[in-house]
Amino acid sequence: MSAPSTSSSPIPSGVKVCITFPEILMFVEFVFGGLVWILVASARVSFATDQGWVMFVSVFCFVITTLLLILYMAGVQNCSSGWIAVDVFYHFTAALFYLSIAVLQASDMRL
Repeated sequence: MSAPSTSSSPIPSGVKVCITFPEILMFVEFVFGGLVWILVASARVSFATDQGWVMFVSVFCFVITTLLLILYMAGVQNCSSGWIAVDVFYHFTAALFYLSIAVLQASDMRL
C-alpha cells in the first residue's frame, strides 16, 4: 500500500507566510492600507461624499487583507483548492477599487 497523498497548496501556511514574496506584499498592503485608513479619517476635505468611497475601500481592503493573512497563517487554504481563486478575485477587486479611487481623486483636483 502506498502512503496517502497530501494535497499541497501553492499558498503557504504558518510561518512560511512571513517569508514568501507574495505574502510579504500582503503585509505591505496591510501596513499601507492601515495608513490610508488613518489618513483619510483624519483629513478635512471639501468633497465628503467622495471621501466616503475612499474610506470604504480602504477599510474593506484592510479588513479583508487581515482576514486572509490570519486564514493563511492558520493553514485553511490546504483544505480546499478554491483559495487560489479567492486570492486572485480579492486582489483583482482591490486593484479595481484602488484604481477607482485614483480616478475619483484625480477628477476632484482643482487646479
